[in-house]
Amino acid sequence: MTEQMRTSTGGEALVRALAAHGVSTAFGIPGTHNLEIYRHLAAYGITHVAPRHEQGAGYAADAYARVTGDPGVAITTTGPALLNIAAAVGQAYSDSVPLLVVSPGMPLRHPRQSTGLLHEMRSQTEALRNVAAFSHRVSSVEEIGAAVARAFSLFRTERPRPVHIEVPLDLLEATEPAGPVRRAPLVAPRAADGPSLDAAAALLAGAARPGLVLGGGARGAAEQCRALAERLGAPVATTANGKGIVDERHPLALGVSLHSPSVQKWLADCDIVLAVGTELAESDLWSTPPALDGRLIRVDVDPAQMYAGLPADVALVGDAHATMQALKERLARVPAPASTDAATRTTAAVRASRDDETRARDARWVPYLEAIRSVLAADAVVTSDSAQCCYYGALPHLPVGPEGRYLHPTGFGTLGYALPAAIGAKTACPDRQVIAISGDGGLQFSVQELATAAQLQLPLPVVVFDNGGYGEIRDEMAARGDTPAAVDHARVDLAGLARAFGGRGAPAHSPANSPRS
Repeated sequence: MTEQMRTSTGGEALVRALAAHGVSTAFGIPGTHNLEIYRHLAAYGITHVAPRHEQGAGYAADAYARVTGDPGVAITTTGPALLNIAAAVGQAYSDSVPLLVVSPGMPLRHPRQSTGLLHEMRSQTEALRNVAAFSHRVSSVEEIGAAVARAFSLFRTERPRPVHIEVPLDLLEATEPAGPVRRAPLVAPRAADGPSLDAAAALLAGAARPGLVLGGGARGAAEQCRALAERLGAPVATTANGKGIVDERHPLALGVSLHSPSVQKWLADCDIVLAVGTELAESDLWSTPPALDGRLIRVDVDPAQMYAGLPADVALVGDAHATMQALKERLARVPAPASTDAATRTTAAVRASRDDETRARDARWVPYLEAIRSVLAADAVVTSDSAQCCYYGALPHLPVGPEGRYLHPTGFGTLGYALPAAIGAKTACPDRQVIAISGDGGLQFSVQELATAAQLQLPLPVVVFDNGGYGEIRDEMAARGDTPAAVDHARVDLAGLARAFGGRGAPAHSPANSPRS
């Protein structure tokens, strides 16, 4: 039988299309309506990981994508399961993560009038279309392959963002012509256009006070960004998603500190700012972007970013690696400064001023973070939550280099990310250290995933800073002069809970008695 004549169920066609695009791992939970998908996973070499909640499956797939660079895949069933994963889809959209969610949907000819079918909802595609890059409901078995290829084309050629594919549940079971395997084309990364690169190189070559800001979109250009910073004598600040692209112990590194008034003043005083793969958004700066005294060069694969937030004076639309390499080559023709000592002194002074701003606030976390750092390998993966101990503590005070990774839910700012994300990262990188850092409030959004980690026998430390509730919101209420309400939790024996789920747990009352393994 030729490929054109081949028939299969919709479930097999879907799994075959995923395997054809190199998918080897999927996260999700089986349900009544998606069993035909699960039937075929093993035959096509796809390993499945089953978290305890669909939101956890989404966060795990998100982290898998971040550490591998390949799309993360999550499988849900209909209705509530798909809505459960919607928060993870929103987080992936905010952080430009290639996440593919596949689910069944109501039958092809399901009437508009409600019939009370199990998990029935008015429109899954409309719900997901508003949090994903697109939601594609197929209308035949043959269309499934094209829908998967469409998703991978977006991942490879545009700003990576989540996609939802819905297969009507009757099509999952139907046997129809499946057609040939459709594969998304491989597209070579393209640099920005030559005239724009020339203009940017001329500005940077003449800069007296240059600065670099790196976001998650710069990760593929880490070596080029570091080399350019050194050649220009430019301090480097990063967003949360750009953490560690340039080693945070480098003498030109300001780390994740764009929210610092001192760093914002430095940024505003630069005569040229080169921003790579970042939105320069409120969630990065914790405020509206500052007015810049100098010129702004932006590098981004998404042309719309050139006019969002701070508009670019020079727009370099293209792949970060290819564009930064081309920029580096142009600047190689320009004599390098005799010394970067002045830039190093500037960086050290801004760092010291930044630390003075927050020394009292952050003192409670720093000793513990130093203890954690002392036992982590250079290539360790750290996952974190939208918690005080992370955005005040670990983001600025737990140094990471380009060999390692720090995964943080920026922008959308979801809670409950750290633990399931650590499971996804450890699944992707079983030979690397992976550690989750969370607060007690955030952990309890997804604490059931301790059972997943225990069942998979993952060596996965989970460090929880317990402030008895939602500390950030408690502080915000107090700052407004309000009486704190609904922010204090009854104490939970989290170490005992870890043991109940099949893991190990121990309290650490000081950095000196923190567990070291």
